[in-house]
Amino acid sequence: MLLWSRRSKSAILAIFAVVVLVVFVAPLGTVLLASLAGAWNGPLPSDLNLAHFDDALSGENLDTISVSLQTAYLAGAIALVVGTWAALVARESPRWLSRVIDAVFHLPIAVPSVAVGLGLLIAFNSRPFLLGGTKWIVILAHATLVLAFAFSSVSAALERLDPAYTQIAESLGAGPVRVLIRVTVPLLLPALGAAAGLAVALSMGELGATIMVYPATWKTLPVTIFALSDRGQTFQASACTTILLLLTLLSLLALGRIRGRAAVR
Repeated sequence: MLLWSRRSKSAILAIFAVVVLVVFVAPLGTVLLASLAGAWNGPLPSDLNLAHFDDALSGENLDTISVSLQTAYLAGAIALVVGTWAALVARESPRWLSRVIDAVFHLPIAVPSVAVGLGLLIAFNSRPFLLGGTKWIVILAHATLVLAFAFSSVSAALERLDPAYTQIAESLGAGPVRVLIRVTVPLLLPALGAAAGLAVALSMGELGATIMVYPATWKTLPVTIFALSDRGQTFQASACTTILLLLTLLSLLALGRIRGRAAVR
C-alpha cells in the first residue's frame, strides 16, 4: 500500500527509526558502554576507561585477533574461488545439473553450523585427510559455511551479464580461456568484491562450527568472547566484541573500495 500523505510518511519513518534504535543501535551502544565500564551498578556505567581494551589487545587475546583475520581472509578467498568456479560451471550446464549444483552449494546454510562442524571433524579426523587438531580444519569449516553466499553472489551477477560481450569476443577468435580471463572475470569484479566482503564478514563472526573443530593453538576471537562471557567477564567480552565489530567494519570498507574501483573500471 502506498502512503502519500506527509503525516503517514512521518509515522512510517518514526516507526522505522524506533525499530532501528531498539534492534541495532541500543544493543551495540550497550556493548560499547560495557567495554568502557569499570563498574555498572546503576542505569549507566561508571568509571569509564580503556583498561579492558588494553587487555583485549595484549597477550592471548591479541593472538585470537590475528587468528580471526587470517581465518576470515583465507576462508573468504577459498570460498570466492570455489564459488566462482561452481557458478560458472552451473551457468554452462544443463538445467537439471545446474539445479543440483545450486542445491549442493546452498546445503551448508540449510543445516545448523554445529552439524557442519561435527561433520568436518569426523570426516577429516583420519589419514590421508587428517586435518583435526590443525588450523586448516577451522579454515575449511569457515570456507564451507560462507561458500553458499559467494556462490549466490556470483550466480546472480552471471544472470545479469549480457551474453553479447562473450559472443563478440568469440566471434573475434578468442578461445574459452581468453574470454573468461579478459571478458567474464573483469565484468564480474564488482560482484566478486561484494562476495568477498560478505564472506569475510560472516567468517569473522562465526562461532557454532568453530567451537566444534578449533584446536587450542588456533582460537578465533568469537570463541574467546564466548569463553569470557561464560566466565562472567562481561566487560572484557564487550571490549573484544567492539574490536571484532571494528575489524569487520574496516575489512568491509577496504573490500568496498576495491569493489568500487572495479566498478569504475
